[in-house]
Parts: sequence; C-alpha cells; structure tokens
Amino acid sequence: MARTTFSLNISAKDYLRYYQGSATWIRIVADNGQTLKLPASNFRKFLSHTGIHGRFIIEFDENFKLVSLTKM
Repeated sequence: MARTTFSLNISAKDYLRYYQGSATWIRIVADNGQTLKLPASNFRKFLSHTGIHGRFIIEFDENFKLVSLTKM
C-alpha cells in the first residue's frame, strides 16, 4: 500500500465552489513531489467554518484507489 503526506489550505469561500458542484476535484502536491487529483467530496469531513487546513496522510492500494485519508 502506498502512503504519502501533504498540506492543504483552502478557505471556506474557496471550498464553497466544490460544495456547490462547480468544481469537483482538488489537485494537491504531496510532500514527495507527486501530484494528486482527489474528489473534493473526500474532504468534506475536514471542513470547518474557516475552510480546510492542515496536514494529511493519504493511503492508496496497488491500483491507486483511495484507501484512507486522515488528518494528522
């Protein structure tokens, strides 16, 4: 299983575009330099009144399917 970490800082105003459906993907750059494109819906559980901020750990299976996304 592949595992990597990344930081994410999205304001509540910016996340509103994802929530309303005008944007569906969040593109991030992991700490190892890898670019990832993840469905915005995976981040809803981390949304607060200030947006989504913090460090995250993401795990993929051998087919690069998301297994888990957790906040550090």
